[in-house]
Amino acid sequence: MPKIEKTDAEWRAQLDEQQYYVTRQKGTERAFTGKYWDCDQDGTYRCICCGAPLFTSKTKFDSGCGWPSFYAPNDESLIDEHMDKSFGMIRTEVTCHDCGAHLGHVFEDGPAPTGLRYCINSASLQLEADEN
Repeated sequence: MPKIEKTDAEWRAQLDEQQYYVTRQKGTERAFTGKYWDCDQDGTYRCICCGAPLFTSKTKFDSGCGWPSFYAPNDESLIDEHMDKSFGMIRTEVTCHDCGAHLGHVFEDGPAPTGLRYCINSASLQLEADEN
């Protein structure tokens, strides 16, 4: 499937200001302010830009960092990783494979079974709640 490409104007028309800042300009929302950092609802967390099913509530955990945290993506092929040397740090940025949206970063201090912590901005996600 080809990557989703849109003009800057198309992204701006689709996304609100915070979503655009985070996903298209590699911004970060403030800790403990996003709508999903303490959400415990079951469902699938989809990319706000293209709808790709990036994470599920089954791998979400409370890391105490103030952003939604997951120990694994829904499907590793939906996430791309890039070296990020911004702000004088070396981190691993994660983006949506399908549309290139900045999601957050992944760290090697998560729980078993992966030991990873995908620290993701709420503004880059849309929760599709499971029907009970």
